[in-house]
Amino acid sequence: MSQYLPLSVVRPPAFDPGTAQTPGSLRLAAISRDHGIETGLWGGTFLVEAGARTGIHHHGRQETIVYVLEGESLVRWGEQGESELRVRTGDFLHVPAFTPHMEINRSQDEPFRWIVVRSTPEPIVVNLPDNYWG
Repeated sequence: MSQYLPLSVVRPPAFDPGTAQTPGSLRLAAISRDHGIETGLWGGTFLVEAGARTGIHHHGRQETIVYVLEGESLVRWGEQGESELRVRTGDFLHVPAFTPHMEINRSQDEPFRWIVVRSTPEPIVVNLPDNYWG
């Protein structure tokens, strides 16, 4: 009997939309305990359609690392949403724990898609009120 845990492959048809969501986006869980994988992380995809934006939210105690698989996004964050940056295909993005943020897709033609890895296995999403930033 091996002392090592098995490797796990989760193929796209098994990606699970039954994870915590934020209005304006679609998260699909791939690497998660719900897939029977013993892990201290969470991994999946994140999609925002052309012309859409997410609600303001944060991920509690989770740090988030994003790889921009395709498209471009404007990310707003901060106490009053006063900070923003643009991420494009090929970029990595780090979102610290408890940081309120939202993603905006300014393209009217193309969605953006991210690969997301979080620092804990629970899919923590805290959706904030639309008027959170005043």
